[in-house]
Amino acid sequence: MNEQPEVKKPNALRNLWLGFGGVLLIVLAFVGYTMWSRKTQDADLAYKQQAAKSAQQRESDAAAVEELGGSDFKILAFYASPGLIHRGETVDMCYGVSNAKTVKLDPPEGNVWPSANRCMQVTPKKTTTYTLTIDDGKGKTANQTLTITVK
Repeated sequence: MNEQPEVKKPNALRNLWLGFGGVLLIVLAFVGYTMWSRKTQDADLAYKQQAAKSAQQRESDAAAVEELGGSDFKILAFYASPGLIHRGETVDMCYGVSNAKTVKLDPPEGNVWPSANRCMQVTPKKTTTYTLTIDDGKGKTANQTLTITVK
């Protein structure tokens, strides 16, 4: 007797699941790639924004340093407002220095220290000439005078 081996018929359900599995694998790979590429783009964009923000901050800092005298050793300002007063009145005396280690005011009118902008109130009894002297700590000094007239 001639027996033929039994040939299995392809199972339609099995083929459907294999096809679905293949499509699902392709979809998951696409979604994974899309999420990964967006994440790297977001990270790149965040890096570029941070770099731009840092550059802008450096420019702003450099402008502020330059406005405050930069690396120059000098007296930025020394003035009084008003410059003419009556006896017993108070005047605002202001000064600003750049890169000074010590500041001295003669005649003394309270505590002074290195500052880009500092004001103090003084009440001179007679017309007085004030001298602001700054020192850079290396032997270099600069000074400026200011006269407040008292009537």
